[in-house]
Amino acid sequence: MAVKRRYPVPSDIDIAQETELLPITDIAKKMGLKDNEIEPYGKYMAKIDYAGVLERLKNRPNGKFITVTAITPTPLGEGKTVTSLGIGQAMAKLGVNVCNALREPSKGPTFGIKGGACGGGYSQMLPMENINLHFTGDIHAVETAHNLCAAAIDTSILLKNPLNIDPLSITWPRCVDLNDRALRDIIVGIGGKLNGYPRQTGYSITVATETAAIHALTSGLADLRKRLGRIVIGFTYDGKPVTCEDLKVAGAMTALLVDAIKPNLVQSTENHPVICSGFPFANVAHGNNSALASLVGLKLSDYVVSESGFGADCGFAKLMDVKLRQTPGLTVDCAVIVSSVRALKQHGGAFHMRPGMSYAKIKEFAEKENLPALEAGCRSNLAAHINIVKSYGVNAVVAINKFTSDTDKEVELIRKLAIELGADDAVPHNAWGEGGEGAIDLAKAVIKAADKPSKIKFLYSEDASIKEKIEATAKTLYGAEGVDYEPTAETKIKLYTELGYNKLTLNMAKTHLSLTHDPSILGAPKGWRLKVRDIKACVGAGFLYPLTGNFPTMPGLSSDPAFKRVDVDLKTGRIQGLF
Repeated sequence: MAVKRRYPVPSDIDIAQETELLPITDIAKKMGLKDNEIEPYGKYMAKIDYAGVLERLKNRPNGKFITVTAITPTPLGEGKTVTSLGIGQAMAKLGVNVCNALREPSKGPTFGIKGGACGGGYSQMLPMENINLHFTGDIHAVETAHNLCAAAIDTSILLKNPLNIDPLSITWPRCVDLNDRALRDIIVGIGGKLNGYPRQTGYSITVATETAAIHALTSGLADLRKRLGRIVIGFTYDGKPVTCEDLKVAGAMTALLVDAIKPNLVQSTENHPVICSGFPFANVAHGNNSALASLVGLKLSDYVVSESGFGADCGFAKLMDVKLRQTPGLTVDCAVIVSSVRALKQHGGAFHMRPGMSYAKIKEFAEKENLPALEAGCRSNLAAHINIVKSYGVNAVVAINKFTSDTDKEVELIRKLAIELGADDAVPHNAWGEGGEGAIDLAKAVIKAADKPSKIKFLYSEDASIKEKIEATAKTLYGAEGVDYEPTAETKIKLYTELGYNKLTLNMAKTHLSLTHDPSILGAPKGWRLKVRDIKACVGAGFLYPLTGNFPTMPGLSSDPAFKRVDVDLKTGRIQGLF
C-alpha cells in the first residue's frame, strides 16, 4: 500500500498527507500512456492528450464501463465516491487493468455542508487538497468562458442592440463556483448609462451551467466549437433565438476551454490511475464525468469505474439519457447501487434526518437494530432504484457500505432482499476503513455482472414529443401517476416544439432528496403527480431542462459551513481542515 493503515481511521486529510504519492509520470506509464500524451501540472497531476490517445488506440476494443450510483441520498452520506474508488483499488489488487473516471469537486460543496468530494478514509483520489481547490484550473476556465458570454450580451444591448435582443428574454445567467444565495437574483447595469442597460438577472453555480455541461459532453475541439456556437442566450423582440455565434463570442469561449477539456490524471491512495474530469450536481446539472475522460479510460483500461451523482433517478438516468445518447461508442455494462443500513432505515420510517440537522439527534435511531424499518426501506426506495437501473437494461449490483454500528442481521437482510428485488448481487464492503482490500468481494461481483450480456434500452425515442419524454421519465423512473404543467411550462413546450428543440433529450432538474419533486417525501410513494413549473433549452449542450419543484441553481451556505474549519499551517504551508 501507498499508505500504512491505522486504527482508529484518521481524518481524510491526515490519510491524504500520509500517503506516499508516485510521480504522475509513473502513473501514466502504469496506465499505458506515452510520454508525449501527458502534460504534467506539477509532480502529481497531469493533463491527458485525449486526441493523441484516441487516435493511437482507435482500433483497440473498449473496456467495460461501470457506474456507481445510489439509493435516494440522505444527509448521512451513502459513500458513492468511496465505493467507486474502493472497487477500482480492489480490481487493481486482483491484477485487473482498471482505472477510475470521476468528477472534479465544486468549491461550493467543498466550502459548504458536504466538504470535499475526493472519497474518504483509505479510498481517496489524491492530491485531495489540489483537487478540492484549484486543481488544474478547469472550473476557472469554464467560469471565465461563461461570464465572457454574459458580458458580451450586456455590451451588445448597450451598444445600440444590433441583434435586437429583448432584455426580458435573456436566459443566460452569470456564474461563480461558490455557494452564494445573495447572487440568485440581482440587477445589473445600474449607476448610469456607461454601466450598461439595467435588467434583472442572476447567478448560477459554475458547475451547473450550460458551459460546464458542454465541457463535459464534448467529443473534441471541433465539437466544442459547434456546441458553443449554437448556445441560445435569449430571443429577439420578434421571437427569434439569439446564439453565441450571433454574438461572435463562441470562438473566444472555445479558446478559453482548449486545455480545460483535456482530462486530468491523478491517483488513488493505493496509486492506481484515476482520471478526473467533469462536474457534480446531478439534480440540476447532468452529474457525470466527462465523455472524453470515459472514452480515454475505455481505450487504456479493461474496466473503467465511474460515478453518477446522487441517486439512480438523478445521475444514473442522466448518464443514460444525456451522456450515452451523445457519446458514440459508450455503453454501460454494470451499475453499482450504493446503500447503507442507516439510510435505508430512514427511508423505512425509523427517523428523518434533514440537511443541517445534528447527527446526535437521530444517532440512537440510526444505530439501533431495526429490521422492520430496514425491510420497509429496501422494499420501497432500494427496490425503486434497482428498477430504474433495470429499466435501461443495465446489470445491477447493490453495494452495502458498512458502518461500525451495522449488525450482521441488518447486512444479511439487505443482501437477501436486494437479490429478491432484482439485483444481480448484493455485497457489503469497507473500502473506507480498509481501502481496496475491504472491497475485494464487491469488485469480484461487479466484474461478474459487467461481463454478463446487457442490452441498453431508452425510455423514449428522439422523435417523441416533449410531454411524452417527460411523462415516460416521471412514470417509469419516479413512480409518478402523471404530470402537471404550470402555464410557463406549457408556453415553453409550444415554443420549443415550433423551434424544433423537441428532438433534444431531457436533463430533468429535480430534488435529489426524494423520488418526487418534494424533498420531504421519503421512500417510494405512489399516487402522486410530478409538477413541472418551467423548461429551459440548453441547445449547445443538447438537452431540454424541465424544472420540477422549487430549488435554485445557486446553493446557499449553512449556519455552520465547512470553510470554518479550513486553514493553513503557517510553518509547513500544509492545508488543514479539508475533508
